Amino acid sequence: MNTSKLFDLEGKTAIVTGGANGIGKASCKMLAAHGAKVVVSDYDLEAAKKTAKEINDEGGKAIAIDCDVTKDEALVSLVEKTIEKFSRIHILVNNVGGGGAGKESPYDIDVKQFKKVYEMNVFSMWRLCQLVAPHMKEAGYGSIINMSSMASINKSPAISAYASSKAAINHMTRNLAFDYGPDEIRINAIGPGAVRTHALSTVLTPEIEKRMLAHTPIKRLGEPEDIAGAVLYFAAPISKWTSGQVLFVNGGGEQTLD
Repeated sequence: MNTSKLFDLEGKTAIVTGGANGIGKASCKMLAAHGAKVVVSDYDLEAAKKTAKEINDEGGKAIAIDCDVTKDEALVSLVEKTIEKFSRIHILVNNVGGGGAGKESPYDIDVKQFKKVYEMNVFSMWRLCQLVAPHMKEAGYGSIINMSSMASINKSPAISAYASSKAAINHMTRNLAFDYGPDEIRINAIGPGAVRTHALSTVLTPEIEKRMLAHTPIKRLGEPEDIAGAVLYFAAPISKWTSGQVLFVNGGGEQTLD
């Protein structure tokens, strides 16, 4: 068996939304390290440019494109600019997400805020899948990776919009696998546990971390690279018969405060 080709992304083009920081940045760098040309897409263009420069300085190939995923014209432009630059699209990492724990009490938010979470987390993913699928079919290779969350299966207060949107991503992914499978396009989702990102660092204390790890067999929080490894698996030929799956990467447990 020739194992050298199983993770080889040479000649492939990948779009990563929310690619400037955290899990998105780690995913961009992981894909580039294995040969992919990477489009670092982010609302913050300057941050996206910095990530792209890091990749290029390390010998990879990347460009930055600004994109507000809640605007359809921005999604269309992202795909068009990618084709203009690299001619093909083979991989899409739908990483952008918003909302979260403690911010979504039904006593405090309204329908407009609830809808905004779905526009960012669900509608944008579905639309980008629709936009890239014809290009993947033409290229003869397609892998779509949607970023879900452990919140999609956990139950907690003040997180109903975010959690239900991530649950929607899981089932949307499973169903779209049937739509895109005949065109040899695989679609899967990743559900990260608690990962050391900037957002988490703003609320994390030693006490909170200890409580979060009480039900986690691997006694540490995740790192962005842990999730990027799962992204690589789904993006690469090694997973060529894997579709419609949701992979939870969480140290074997749940990082809750219960």
